[in-house]
Amino acid sequence: MASNEEQKFQVRKLELSDKSKGFIELLRQLTTCDSVSDKDFEDRFMELQSRAEDHQVFVIENDRSVKIVATGSVFIERKFVRNCGKVGHIEDVVVDSNARGLHLGKKLINSLTDYAHSVGCYKVILDCSVDNKAFYEKCGYKQKEIQMVKYFI
Repeated sequence: MASNEEQKFQVRKLELSDKSKGFIELLRQLTTCDSVSDKDFEDRFMELQSRAEDHQVFVIENDRSVKIVATGSVFIERKFVRNCGKVGHIEDVVVDSNARGLHLGKKLINSLTDYAHSVGCYKVILDCSVDNKAFYEKCGYKQKEIQMVKYFI
């Protein structure tokens, strides 16, 4: 039987109603996230739904406060290498500052990783800050090479 805490924090797929549950505000704890209108949110949500096998956004909702307290996404890259294999890319992982220490990040990462594995990915990769390296190592990830970036805006 699941404990009270486990029932309070379940990982699930993003729902259209999650915008009103603090989803955008949560993303602002991670990075720049301007105001998103209801229409823009719905349009992007529907676009992602149409690509559901290749792009999933997971959330953890606090059932008591009805607030989204963690989120992350995984998208699937289809490749020619490795026998036309697939690679999962984990992105936009954030746990609300008031919910840290409850192991929600690990729960979320495990769910995103399991999803990538379930659709046939041969590996899952992610980028993180040096400050978050130890956390991801606890989730079974290891450092490999370096990240490069070029921003257009």
